[in-house]
Amino acid sequence: MKQALIVWGGWDGHQPEEVAGIFRGLLEKEGFRAEVSDQLEEFADADKLKTLDLIVPVWTMGKIEPQLATNVSEAVQSGVGLAGCHGGMCDSFRENVEWQFMTGGQWVAHPGNDGVEYTVNITANSSPLVEGIEDFPVKSEQYYMHVDPAVEVLATTRFPTVPGPHSLNKPVDMPVVWTKRWGVGRVFYNSLGHQADIVRMPPVLELMRRGFLWAAQGKG
Repeated sequence: MKQALIVWGGWDGHQPEEVAGIFRGLLEKEGFRAEVSDQLEEFADADKLKTLDLIVPVWTMGKIEPQLATNVSEAVQSGVGLAGCHGGMCDSFRENVEWQFMTGGQWVAHPGNDGVEYTVNITANSSPLVEGIEDFPVKSEQYYMHVDPAVEVLATTRFPTVPGPHSLNKPVDMPVVWTKRWGVGRVFYNSLGHQADIVRMPPVLELMRRGFLWAAQGKG
C-alpha cells in the first residue's frame, strides 16, 4: 500500500484542515494509507520521509526551520512525490528559497483578490495528466506567480484580467498547473484551490487526483 503524508496549517483563510480532509479522502479512494498532521515537526524524521510515496503540503504563509525544509527536499530528491495546490504549496514559506526552488514557483500577487472570473486553459498536447480535460472557468483568486522556467506547464491563465500595476505590460499566459523533477522525485502543482469549494470543483479535483498518482510513481 502506498503511503502519503498530508501536513496542514498556516493561514486559516485557505481552510487547510478542510482541504487536507478532501485530499485524504481522494488518496484513500486510490488505495493510499494517508497520514494527516497539523505539525511541521512531521518533517523532522528524515528517514521516515524517505519511506513515503507522497508528501502533500497544505500550509500557507508559515515559517519553517531550514532543516525541516531540507529533509523534505532530500526525500523528494530520493524519489518521494510532492504534490499540492494554491498557497498551500507555493506560498508556504516565503523566507525559504530551497522550498521555492523545489516546488517550482512562488505566489507574488492575485490582482482583484477573490472573486475574479477567468479561464483556465489546458495546454494542448502537454501531458496525459490533462488528457480529456477541457478549458474551464473559475471565479476565485487568479494567482500571479514567479515560476521556474524548468517546469512543464500543463495549464495557463491569461493576465491581465483586472486592472493592476502589471496591466501596461504585454498580456502573459501565467502557468496554473505544472510538473517538474527534483532529483528523481516528481513534483506536481496546481495554483487553484483558494478554499475548499474550489478544490471540490470537478476539474480541479480530477487534476489533483491525477497529480497525486503521478507524483507518487516516482519510486516505481
